[in-house]
Amino acid sequence: MVIEVAAEGNATAHCGPNALTDSFGWFIQFLLAGLAFASLIIKRFCEPKTERRSWLIWFYDTSKQGVGACVVHFANVYLASTYTGDPCTWYIINFLLDSTFGLIVIFICVRICQHLAVERDWPSINFGEYGTPPLAQAWLVQSVVYVGIMIVEKLLVSALIQLDIWDTVSRIILAPVTNPRLELALVVLVVPFFVNMLMFWITDNFLMRRHESLEVRSPPSRGRYCPYQDRGDDDEQVLLIDDGRENLQQRHPSAGSTVT
Repeated sequence: MVIEVAAEGNATAHCGPNALTDSFGWFIQFLLAGLAFASLIIKRFCEPKTERRSWLIWFYDTSKQGVGACVVHFANVYLASTYTGDPCTWYIINFLLDSTFGLIVIFICVRICQHLAVERDWPSINFGEYGTPPLAQAWLVQSVVYVGIMIVEKLLVSALIQLDIWDTVSRIILAPVTNPRLELALVVLVVPFFVNMLMFWITDNFLMRRHESLEVRSPPSRGRYCPYQDRGDDDEQVLLIDDGRENLQQRHPSAGSTVT
């Protein structure tokens, strides 16, 4: 009887099976989403004025991340209820793995997409590039690709969490916390807020356009072709003309005096 009472007391000291999906759990989750979204607004205003994204480009960049984060978050809520034991414990373990190992997976996948965009001439999957003017079609393609990346990341984390070591971690990670509401607030709001803010800022740097594209000009009919010649650069244009004159004089010395 003593053992049963102790076991029952230990169970009630932690999150119940539906703690993440009851009214208080949903309130905490929506509050977290609002705070995370606000952190990305602050990030935009922290950008230098000369490089600050327009609101449309900012929305295109951050909405991809928002949709992907929602997919992973709800996957974590669902998976937490399928494991044996405290669902809050399994949620925080999944979340921390997503924010560390998963962030590396996201970085690699985004870089692969950017490489393929150049090598295979698939500009639609070049994250942060939407054309001029920005096209919703490019944003939609990148959003779908990013959600696919998050699904791959979640599958890899789910495979990693099958290791026996996480059973031990689940028993000790939240053992000092004995209030179910406090435990829920810690694992869904407090810890995710600070980690998400850092993760969102880092991921936003992956997804945003980092450099202005150089203008490609058509090659001139004569002389040397400079593919990334800046428009209006008089000094560079003079150098190109002088270089062309030198080449002409070397080929036809008698014509040197007639070139003006």
